[in-house]
Amino acid sequence: MPHSTRRAALRATLRDRELDALLVTNLLNVRYLTGFTGSNAALLVHADTDDNAVFCTDGRYLTQAAAQVPDLERVIDRPCDAALVGRASKAGLDRVGFESDHVTVDGLDALTEAGDGVELVRASDLVEQLRVVKDDAEVEALRMACAAADRALADLIEHGGLRAGRTEKDIARELESRMLDHGAAGPSFESIVATGANSAVPHHRPTDAVVKDGDFVKLDFGALVDGYHSDMTRTLVVGRAADWQRDLYRLVAASQAAGRAALEPGARIPDVDAAARGVIEAAGFGEQFLHGLGHGVGLEIHEAPTLSRAGDGTLLPGMAVTVEPGVYLAGKGGVRIEDTLVVRAGAPELLTLTMKELVELC
Repeated sequence: MPHSTRRAALRATLRDRELDALLVTNLLNVRYLTGFTGSNAALLVHADTDDNAVFCTDGRYLTQAAAQVPDLERVIDRPCDAALVGRASKAGLDRVGFESDHVTVDGLDALTEAGDGVELVRASDLVEQLRVVKDDAEVEALRMACAAADRALADLIEHGGLRAGRTEKDIARELESRMLDHGAAGPSFESIVATGANSAVPHHRPTDAVVKDGDFVKLDFGALVDGYHSDMTRTLVVGRAADWQRDLYRLVAASQAAGRAALEPGARIPDVDAAARGVIEAAGFGEQFLHGLGHGVGLEIHEAPTLSRAGDGTLLPGMAVTVEPGVYLAGKGGVRIEDTLVVRAGAPELLTLTMKELVELC
């Protein structure tokens, strides 16, 4: 994993911000920069050289830290954040950034006391800004996570797991089990299985509701592989689809295709949302599209960028995002279609490979 390359990019940011170092306490950011997967750690990244970077964890992770972070000085201490700020003080560092969005008021008091003579500077989102663009190793992990989800859904359908008479909870449990069978460490999030009128609830939680013949069944789920999350949604019909279901599905599919096509480097994020949303608005269902078009995925299931009308900035090559328009007819049923993709020059790389044609399970 290119952890040293990621730390080099962070050091350039620190120099731009005139910071001598950054104290990293968000465990996902520690993992991104070092590969460490334990539950307690902190990292001090110096702006000048990687040779001065210091990793800290506690005694429970002595062996794990040696295996996962062999290239950095390792300190066994607790609390790690205060220990590293103390080292910054002894090293004569003047301005040390800290992840202010992850430090409590009491925690800042403790850091101030430990860092005698150190100016602690709010420096939130510095690592998150780097995480927005995925490197090759991250894309490969996302690719494997999407494949695990694709295969799990294919198995579920092939073995009759989606049929009338089953409950939403039963289907969700089997779907998550099958993702494990295909290499996932677990689900990316609590799987959504919504049948009939429940499919019109965007984030419905599975219940004991029973699938009936003629129902829409909406499945929103993902697999976790090497810490990276996939995210996909497919909406199927158990039995034969009614005309209104076919029409609604075609509309959302057209919107989703327009959103995918708009994923180009340099595209304004609100324009990407508008490309998909405009298809639905033109059909008169704009008020039934109840959420943004998508979001970034990676070490978190929801991370930057946010694809919505209120989104800010432009797309960059290597961003991993979802495209997931939906139309929800309250009390009747809804359709959402979602893929995970990577922004590329020419055309986005599609990581979710399950077919998007309307499936009727007869």
